[in-house]
Amino acid sequence: MFESKSGILLVAGLAFFGFAFLSNAAVPYLMYRNIPEQTAEELVNGNVRFQFEDLSRRYPESFVKAYGDPPADPEAGADWWNQNVADSLREGRDIYVGEGCWHCHSQFVRPVSNEDKRWGPVSASWEYQNELQRPVLFGTRRIGPDLSREGGRRSNDWHAVHLFKPEMTSTKSPMPEYPWLFDGAPDKPNRRGLALITYVQWLGSWLESYPDYENYQPAPFEKPAEDSESEDE
Repeated sequence: MFESKSGILLVAGLAFFGFAFLSNAAVPYLMYRNIPEQTAEELVNGNVRFQFEDLSRRYPESFVKAYGDPPADPEAGADWWNQNVADSLREGRDIYVGEGCWHCHSQFVRPVSNEDKRWGPVSASWEYQNELQRPVLFGTRRIGPDLSREGGRRSNDWHAVHLFKPEMTSTKSPMPEYPWLFDGAPDKPNRRGLALITYVQWLGSWLESYPDYENYQPAPFEKPAEDSESEDE
């Protein structure tokens, strides 16, 4: 059998499979097995916090309804902001998985076919050593683009409109609409919508290629004006 053409191909196939497993699974495991897995709190950085605070300014009524009133001084209330960002990242990932986004979007830039020119830097093993990458959403199809470098490339407004009605931002997009992430309109994302946008904006936020928000100056939060009834009779 092994002297035949099919036997040689079988042996070669098994050998290549073994090499792929060794290089893509065993070696990375041995390299990173002693590195502790990061929590969502540890993953909060200046870039994703900027995006979260930007959501609070773009959609103040929705934000307050979802998270409550932010501290008057953003810097003095750093713990409040960081904890809510971390909670949103966890919730946003759960929504991303639950809505099946990973069916059409991969999160792994492979070192083949010039993928780095399309999606950004090739993915590295250390990027997946955290709770938001368990299990890793490598994906099997790319009906839509790879999202592992999506964060910061587009505004929060763009993502809100895209989720509400994809064809408004991407002509002939096959992506379904997600109106249940909003309270009636694209400028009224609910907590689920805000969390999903936060998660997408986090993807790739740890790379130097992410737009530079590290030195941003947070603008003061303006509490939305409450509706008042006229006292005139």
